[in-house]
Amino acid sequence: MEGLPMSRVLALVEGATEYAIIDRVIAPFLSPQGIYLYARITGKPGHQGGVGKFAPVLNDIKNLLKQEPGSMVTTFFDYYGLPLDWPGKRDSQKRSLKDIPGIMETSIAEAVVREFSNSFNPARFIPYIQMYECEALLFSGPQEMANVFERPKLQSIFEKIVKECGGCEQINDDPDNAPSKRIEKHYPSYKKGKSDLAHAYRIVNHIGLSRIREACPHFNEWITRLEQLSSKQSSGLIP
Repeated sequence: MEGLPMSRVLALVEGATEYAIIDRVIAPFLSPQGIYLYARITGKPGHQGGVGKFAPVLNDIKNLLKQEPGSMVTTFFDYYGLPLDWPGKRDSQKRSLKDIPGIMETSIAEAVVREFSNSFNPARFIPYIQMYECEALLFSGPQEMANVFERPKLQSIFEKIVKECGGCEQINDDPDNAPSKRIEKHYPSYKKGKSDLAHAYRIVNHIGLSRIREACPHFNEWITRLEQLSSKQSSGLIP
């Protein structure tokens, strides 16, 4: 779009499902605003998903920031399954849901800043932790999810899950009840990843980011921060 400054943002993600949501849904939404988002999967080439210890991820974040000093870096990691060595994880387990994202993201940002000298601009790094999994976003549209699965009767089941948990981002952080586990329980053929047969990014596309942002407040905060990069860069707040 003419007149908007360009902001290049590298999004470090944990796997192919998150990659596809960034690449096929969020990036096309942001690009008309002059914000160009590019997903990178953490880990060695060919890594398809899952996050282990924090140190290798920190190294990936640091390398992206060093390799492209003119770019921003953000993250898209699920809170569910993060090891206890992640900054803020132990403390967050003792706190209420509304406090968890702030604890985690602030701690991660502080860990990144410690890796650099005083010349590093911390505004270049925007950490984001998804509560509790990226599949939580799919519960913003129970009807669309059921339609993509071609199982219309699942709509009421997905609606009930959201109601019982108190919202999409509150669906349980639990090996049996995490968002993806609940989907697989009722639809065992659910496919993660970024192939043409993968479900997550297609469902997100059908729902639309506007509705997802309404149903997922913390996700909305992240997208809003990314949208604000154009105005911040034009005012000189970001190099």
